[in-house]
Amino acid sequence: MSLFRRNAHPNDELDTDDEINDGIDPELRLRTVRTAASTIAESIRQEQRAERRKSTRRKGSRFFRRGTEKRRQETADSDSPATQPNIHGRRRNVYVNVPLPPDEKDNHGEPIIRYARNKVRTSKYTIVTFIPRNLYEQFRRVANLYFLALVVVQVFSIFGAPSPQTSALPLIFILTVTAIKDGIEDYRRALLDDEVNNSAATKLGNWRNVNQPTDPRNWFEKMLGLNPPGKVTRGVRRLREKEAGEGKQIVLSKAGDGRASVSTLNVNDGNSEMGYYGAGRKLEDIQSVDSHSYPPPQEARGTVMSWGAGSASGSLTAYQQSIRERPSVGVIDYNRRTSGLARWERTLWKKLEVGDIVLLRENEQVPADIVVLSTSDPDNMCYLETKNLDGETNLKPRKSVRATSSITSEEDIERVSFVLDSEPPHANLYLYHGVLRYTDPSSGEQKQESVTINELLLRGCTIRNTAWIIGLVVFTGADSKIMLNGGDTPSKRSKIEKETNFNVIVNFVLLMLMCIASGILNGYFDSKGDTSAKFFEVDSEPSSSYVLNAVVTFVSCLIAFQNIVPISLYISIEIVKTIQAFFISQDVDMYYKPFDAACTPKTWNISDDLGQIEYIFSDKTGTLTQNVMEFQKCSVNGIAYGEGVTEAQRGAAKREGKVDAMDPQEEDIHLQVLKQRMIEKMSQTFKNRYAQPDHLTLISPRLADDLADRSSPQRQHLIEFFRALAVCHSVLSERSDSAHPFHLEYKAESPDEAALVAAARDVGFPFVHKAKDAIDIEVMGQPERYIPLQLLEFNSTRKRMSVIVRNPQGQIVLYCKGADSVIYQRLAADHDPELKAATARDMEAFANGGLRTLCIASRVMSEQEYMDWVRVYEAATNSITDRDEEIDKANELVEHSLRILGATALEDKLQEGVPEAIETLHQAGIKLWILTGDKVQTAIEIGFSCNLLKSDMEIMILSAETSAAARLQIEGGLNKIASVLGPPSLSLNRRGFVPGAQAAFAVVIDGDTLRHALSPELKQLFLTLSTQCETVVCCRVSPAQKAMVVNLVKEGRNAMTLSIGDGANDVAMIQEANIGCGLLGHEGSQAAMSADYAFGQFRFLTKLLLVHGRWSYQRVADMHANFFYKNVIWTFAMFWFMIFNSFDATYLYQYTFILLYNLVFTSLPVIALGAFDQDLNAKAALAFPQLYIRGIRGLEYTRLKFWMYMLDGLYQSAVVFFIPYFTWTLGLAISWNGKTIESLADFGTTVSVAAIICANTYVGMNTHYWTVITWVIVVGSSVVMLAWIAIYSLFESIDFIDEVVILFGELTFWTAVLVSVVIALGPRFLVKFFKSTYWPLDKDIVREMWVLGDLKDRLGIQHRRNRKKQAKLEQTPMFHQPHIRSESEISQPDDEYGTPLTYTPPTSRTPMSDGSPRPTAPLMAGESPRPERIAPDLHESKRSPIASPTPSARAQYNASPSLQRLSYYSASNIPPPSPLPESNRYHYTRSQYGGTEPPMSAVSHSSVSYNQPPTSPTYLSPPPSASLQVPGQRSPRATSHAEQYEMRVRSPPQEQWAAHPGDPPPSAYAIHTPMATEDSFVTAHDDPGVDDAYAYDAYTPTGVEPSHQQEESWRSSTYSYSGPHAL
Repeated sequence: MSLFRRNAHPNDELDTDDEINDGIDPELRLRTVRTAASTIAESIRQEQRAERRKSTRRKGSRFFRRGTEKRRQETADSDSPATQPNIHGRRRNVYVNVPLPPDEKDNHGEPIIRYARNKVRTSKYTIVTFIPRNLYEQFRRVANLYFLALVVVQVFSIFGAPSPQTSALPLIFILTVTAIKDGIEDYRRALLDDEVNNSAATKLGNWRNVNQPTDPRNWFEKMLGLNPPGKVTRGVRRLREKEAGEGKQIVLSKAGDGRASVSTLNVNDGNSEMGYYGAGRKLEDIQSVDSHSYPPPQEARGTVMSWGAGSASGSLTAYQQSIRERPSVGVIDYNRRTSGLARWERTLWKKLEVGDIVLLRENEQVPADIVVLSTSDPDNMCYLETKNLDGETNLKPRKSVRATSSITSEEDIERVSFVLDSEPPHANLYLYHGVLRYTDPSSGEQKQESVTINELLLRGCTIRNTAWIIGLVVFTGADSKIMLNGGDTPSKRSKIEKETNFNVIVNFVLLMLMCIASGILNGYFDSKGDTSAKFFEVDSEPSSSYVLNAVVTFVSCLIAFQNIVPISLYISIEIVKTIQAFFISQDVDMYYKPFDAACTPKTWNISDDLGQIEYIFSDKTGTLTQNVMEFQKCSVNGIAYGEGVTEAQRGAAKREGKVDAMDPQEEDIHLQVLKQRMIEKMSQTFKNRYAQPDHLTLISPRLADDLADRSSPQRQHLIEFFRALAVCHSVLSERSDSAHPFHLEYKAESPDEAALVAAARDVGFPFVHKAKDAIDIEVMGQPERYIPLQLLEFNSTRKRMSVIVRNPQGQIVLYCKGADSVIYQRLAADHDPELKAATARDMEAFANGGLRTLCIASRVMSEQEYMDWVRVYEAATNSITDRDEEIDKANELVEHSLRILGATALEDKLQEGVPEAIETLHQAGIKLWILTGDKVQTAIEIGFSCNLLKSDMEIMILSAETSAAARLQIEGGLNKIASVLGPPSLSLNRRGFVPGAQAAFAVVIDGDTLRHALSPELKQLFLTLSTQCETVVCCRVSPAQKAMVVNLVKEGRNAMTLSIGDGANDVAMIQEANIGCGLLGHEGSQAAMSADYAFGQFRFLTKLLLVHGRWSYQRVADMHANFFYKNVIWTFAMFWFMIFNSFDATYLYQYTFILLYNLVFTSLPVIALGAFDQDLNAKAALAFPQLYIRGIRGLEYTRLKFWMYMLDGLYQSAVVFFIPYFTWTLGLAISWNGKTIESLADFGTTVSVAAIICANTYVGMNTHYWTVITWVIVVGSSVVMLAWIAIYSLFESIDFIDEVVILFGELTFWTAVLVSVVIALGPRFLVKFFKSTYWPLDKDIVREMWVLGDLKDRLGIQHRRNRKKQAKLEQTPMFHQPHIRSESEISQPDDEYGTPLTYTPPTSRTPMSDGSPRPTAPLMAGESPRPERIAPDLHESKRSPIASPTPSARAQYNASPSLQRLSYYSASNIPPPSPLPESNRYHYTRSQYGGTEPPMSAVSHSSVSYNQPPTSPTYLSPPPSASLQVPGQRSPRATSHAEQYEMRVRSPPQEQWAAHPGDPPPSAYAIHTPMATEDSFVTAHDDPGVDDAYAYDAYTPTGVEPSHQQEESWRSSTYSYSGPHAL
């Protein structure tokens, strides 16, 4: 296996074509891997090959290079991901105390180049742009333009609009409501912007920044005299006044010895406790405050640094005397004259400019992109936390520029002069290249120094473990890297809303055809001279021109038929989506208590898109993981230690059907027992003052035993292994609390290192302290001191780190830890092969379990070897050219001949429920991609941990340096997939995948390769490859690349996408996706600020998509279709009337009906449909995630559905018009009062009543979830319409007087309406019936299971009928008068549960359909069933065979007195015939009914219900967070009589007991209650000679399993009580 192949000549770097393409097999198919270990090994091999090729090319072109600057840029940050060699834009020069050259000044001597302000704005609008931009956004809707045109037309009276004033109100209303909603959303963003912009910062004042103009105001401000230069603005003045009273003055200095950050304090009031740090405190002792936020909280701004009042406050000059004799260092020229006026002053973030000098203190946030000039650290280091940027909590080291590192005061800054030649701003977070040019004060020669990303602090990061930093502002505001990665806040519109534009256009075309036809025909009839209009309609035409009259009629018809394009639809949608957003925010299942945060919808109008997501793009760190490492396992001398089970192992076991063996709660109980045993054993063996048992994650009693066994050779191997962990690292230790001097906290550059050192501490090998000349550790209670000689740092190229120390015995030892393949290549030639093979096997098993592995090795060096190597290493570090290459070569000289000490395995802890959530999303047909800035191996490990990558997948790793190589690999991947799956399909009905239906593929790609893959010539190939895979993992990608990947899938496949992240580096992809989700954190999140939905945990995504998203999509789709339908039926009925009135645009309906139709009569039913309808219960939707795939394929809102509803409306409009028409024409009726039914009002009212009842009933037919609200709205809307007829006809009017008297009293009216409604709705009803009966959809089947089947029982949901019956369960005298009991009723703790030894377990009469016995009856009170239970999968067809609880569970139960509860009655005082109550189908506590618990101590306060038959082997297991809770079947008979829950103490007469048909004769051993059901019980045998109740051969009722089976299931009966315990 090439992973363990040892390279005898590590310096021989060969490069062959076969090696370049060894990922491609001879048939041009990309080779794939399956397991986690092989995937990681393959990725490492590819990286090593790439490094060898780079090195070979560098050697080959060495003589042709003109300089080394390009190479330095490449090697500046070895961990940098995909670089962008071509950076567009003009480089900027930042001058410090150097006058601007003439070519950079204008005629007035001011700088030509103006830089962006540091003020940022993520909001979409300003006060000036709100109205025009918002109107533009709203009028992007085609319908709004149409409505505006109609409003304008109706102003002219010639078109006969009855009320032109009121016609504008709906449009004004919708524009106003939408504008208010948009304004509120944007105002919240603006508040956050102001909070950031007004954060406090410290800059150098009274000092000339030559990069900025003397008067930066624009012409408008100059004209009005606003903000003159030098004036302190109101915001800055308030900040200074707020902080003036504390009066702190601070000296910045570096410690002379050791790593120290000294802060000397002179406080005006003499209170020394206000100081930051005492003099001489070590860096390891500096307290690091973990809680922070972005933007900085108010209290942090006030306490991080306070200053005295006045402009001279905070001066360092008083403490830093000018010493002329001091030699010049770097850029500082001590012979230069200074004014001495420069002062540190407080200001706001938004006031900072390019070229400003800023002072940063610990725990402050970086206000702009800043180059580090100097730090408090003697080694010029500083530490940065990037949690706000990428979600990572580990510290990242940065260093100052060497030439400026001696700056410690304002006076020093006045003495320096240099120019920073900076690259232009760009979005790559991992790349920066600048050059610092200066004149050496001592020699006068020009010098320069390279500035890389290692010297740059990015905006939004937080300073940690560094007392102070002086920096130079390079990029501000919109030019800063984090803002360039964010992009503009987009305006998102839902997919259905975009599709609505098409439907509106169709209806508009239909409207135009209707109006054109009406205008032409009206003109034609008007031109005929022999009609009665000559006599009855004199001067009724607007003009004498037939053509002009036709045009007027055309416009009049536009007004009359305008409802066919419904403006009320947009009003209703805004209302509905607001209600949906409210429901989402109120869902308690998505409430995260640790953050006190519910799901917060920030963009309300895209909720229906949540139901159509096909691709999810997720960040890794902080989104899928907690960024917490746990040391789970290790291998020492070929022996594996560690008992923990990872999420990947649980997922693999679940897929293999081994659910019982991997029960999480049972495993936790088992681990706690083992942990306690391990801790006790170690405490007996040695004293560990620094141990933190709560944090111990390496649980292995065998490890403790081996450490305690002094005669075992394994003990020495363990000591050497953990000693290496305690010494080989770059961790800083700190004592956070003086009250607990032995409580150590570790701060590390990576959480991996901190976890390794913490694990060694808890096992007995604590790292105590590190100084410049000593590393103090303890080894099993004995202190040891090592002298550090050299640290060889880790980077992604070396994949290892080493330390060289002198041990207490005086030996020089090299400890090395790194990737297994790297270490194995450097092992000694005579290394034990068995140990190598055993350790390799263990590491492969660890990696396949989703753990992150490292190999630990060491070697002893001789003094001469070390001295020879040191000379080579120092020469390499001092080399001017090829410095990094020379250092790597020097490291190779010493990192060889290693011997394995062992291997570690760390688990990157996932967030709760992540694997289950991913599995559920996969079952729903959603593909999940990981886009992370982490390295490839880390991403692969997390992919396997969260079960995103599985061992049955074919995993392809794409890693290429050139576009041609990337093309070759992508084509090879396509060939590989095509050889298995065939050609790709782009069919809409093939969207959404079915897990396990076909071979699964996955792609892992790094940032460099992705840059080539996203190029125009390759992106289509890459898209075709990646979209055929179940998952894609993109590593080392920049935020901009994340957005490009999302855009590629969104636009290239026209797919609905969702992005989720928690850091500022995720903002770009969150804004690019159709839906952006941000995770909230303790410190607030930039991602959550920019997201459409913000919530606390990744697992909430399942409820958001599969329940709320699916509901919203279904509701909005049905609402749209019903809206168009109801307007078609209303409008076309008017059009049919045109046939009979010469198409002259006469209104069929009374005008109030036209006004109120969409406003009152038919608006609420469709709003209720859109807001409250549920085709399935939430639990059913989560139980069957496969139902979500209809949303992915867009099957709920199709154009076919739109046309079917339109045609249905057309048909029904003809029915509701022509049936009353023929009723009126075939014979006029006379009302009971003698008035004839012949007016237009009579006929039009009849048609309108029929149309409105049809429309409301039709919406009701399409409603799935009928509640009280639905009944009231659907029926009430029609009743309101009838009431309006009665009310309005009582008023005097020319066309609607006494209509209620004429119509309501006549049978013709009611018959016409009833017949019209039945004939109109009949076909739709029949179609729905036949479709759901003979061609049902999956959701119809599940719905039928819910309504008519046992799905509620299987999901653990009570039926409504039974809830009503159960409401009186605890109203019996025994519960309300517990004190009225005889002495015989007092419980005696005979044994556990108070059960007599001679008790026979109750069994059911009739077994279940699968042969298993029915659940035993719950008893009355006092003992609730065990909460440890798990339900089988919903699709399980048969129950598992009987099994007993595990021994560890029983041991734990029997050992815990708290779990033993007493019964109400003593068994010894009850005669043998005493009956037991029958089984209770459900068990609810009083609190569930809104009441209170009865005053009885023995009543259980835990609400527990059956979730599975007690005979299930997994009965004692807890439910997985995402699995179905499927209870066992219950007895169909439920009890309701109170006396069944009251115990009879004395034996009743024999004749009172009714015999059940088929029962044996009554006996002393088997007596049935009068209420006997199938679950009656056998009483206990009262024979003192029988010790085992289960050996007693009692009778077995009909259909009950034999007694030996009862013996097997006795434990199940014991644990099955769910009611009051009474024996």
